Amino acid sequence: MELSIIIVNFKSSQLVIDCIRSVYQQNSTFNFEIIVVDNNSLDGGKEKITNLFPFIVWIEMGYNSGFARANNEGIKAAKGNSILLLNADTVIENNAIERCFNFFKDSEFVACGGQLLNADRTPQISGNYAMKGGLNYLLPLPYLGILLKSLSLIIKIKKPNVPDAKGIVEVDWINGAFLMVKKEGIQRAGLMDEDFFLYAEEAEWCSRLKKAGKLCIYGDIKVIHLQGETTNEIFRSAGKGYFNLFDKKGLQIMVSNLVRIRKEFGVGWFLLILSGYLIEIPIFFVGFLISKILLSKKYSFQQVRNYATNMWIIVKLSPTIIRNHPYFYKFL
Repeated sequence: MELSIIIVNFKSSQLVIDCIRSVYQQNSTFNFEIIVVDNNSLDGGKEKITNLFPFIVWIEMGYNSGFARANNEGIKAAKGNSILLLNADTVIENNAIERCFNFFKDSEFVACGGQLLNADRTPQISGNYAMKGGLNYLLPLPYLGILLKSLSLIIKIKKPNVPDAKGIVEVDWINGAFLMVKKEGIQRAGLMDEDFFLYAEEAEWCSRLKKAGKLCIYGDIKVIHLQGETTNEIFRSAGKGYFNLFDKKGLQIMVSNLVRIRKEFGVGWFLLILSGYLIEIPIFFVGFLISKILLSKKYSFQQVRNYATNMWIIVKLSPTIIRNHPYFYKFL
C-alpha cells in the first residue's frame, strides 16, 4: 500500500461522498486506500457512504473527537507508506493526489501540501511560516490587528503565509485540508496532539514534523477546498477564515491558538499573546463607539460583548493551559 487517505466525517456525508467520488474519478495507477473516520454523526451517513463505496475502511469514534484524535485513529489503522489527511470539503481534479504523491515519495520532504483553491478557483492560503511566538494570531483582532498589520508593512515584516504558491515552496506548516506525510516522519514526530479539538493542531504537529525533515507546498498541485462549509454548520457560525472571534467558533479558534503557542513557544509567549487578546477588549469597545458616531455598521455591540465573554472564559482556562497537562479543549 503506497498511500492511505484519511477523511474525517461529522454529519457531512454528502461532502464525503463528493470528495471520495472525485478521488475515484481520477486516472490513478498507484495503490491507495481510503479510511473514513466518523465522529459519531448518527445521521445515517455510514450506510450512504459504505453502500456507494463498500471498499473503504470505516472507523467509528463513538463521540465527536474533533480533527486530531480522529486522524490519529486513521493513522493507526493506515497501511500506506504515506498518509494524506484530506478534508471532506475538498474536491480532487487533474489527478492531484497521484501527481502530488509522485513528486513527494522520493523527495527530501517529510510532509507536503498542494495549492488550495476556493470554489471560484482563487488561491487560498495553503502554506504558512511560523512567526515567532505566534504573533500572527493577533492579526485577526478587529482593531489591534489592523494596527499591527500597518506596522508590519512599515517595517517590512515577511508575511506569515504563502498566498499563492508557485513551484515548490518550503514552509513551516501546512493547511490540514490536504496534508501528505511520510510514515517515517510520523514515527519520529509522533501523532497529532490530542489536546486539540479543532484548529491549530496541524500547525503544532508540523512544528514537530519539521524537526524530522523539510515541509513544502507544491504550487502546481491544485485542490479545491470549500473552506468552512462543515465547521460553520457545526458551530452555527458565519464567515470563512479565522476572523469571526465573536461566537463559539471564535472561542475555539482563540483557545486552540493559545494552546499551540503554549506548547510550541512556551509560557512567556502564551502570556504575551493572551495580553494582546485582553488589550483588544477596551480598544474594541472604543472603536465600536467611534464607528457608531461615524454611522459605520462594521461591528455591533453584541460582537463586542461576545468577544469579552469569550475572553473571560479563556482567562479562567489559562491556568490549565499554562500547566500543559493533558486536557481536551473542546467547546462544542
